[in-house]
Amino acid sequence: MGHGNEHGHSKMELPDYRQWKIEGTPLEAVQERLAKRGLRDPWARNEAWRYMGGFAKPVTLTEVFTRGFKWGFAAFVIALGIEYTLFPPKKNGGHH
Repeated sequence: MGHGNEHGHSKMELPDYRQWKIEGTPLEAVQERLAKRGLRDPWARNEAWRYMGGFAKPVTLTEVFTRGFKWGFAAFVIALGIEYTLFPPKKNGGHH
């Protein structure tokens, strides 16, 4: 289907592992404690991304509840407008 001879399988590009450093993260203290015992965690660098960039900032409860509020409220207003336009409320002379 226009994919050539790949059959839909292309090589996924992975970020360079050397960009993640444990210096300045809580993982550095873990490595130091392990080093005192003669141990080392070779996979610590794979967890360093959690403490860098946009992942480093903790999410607050306010952000959790307000993240999609603006777009959700806009969608609600549009849906309400469409509903009242297509299905206006019936006026039945003040009876319930």
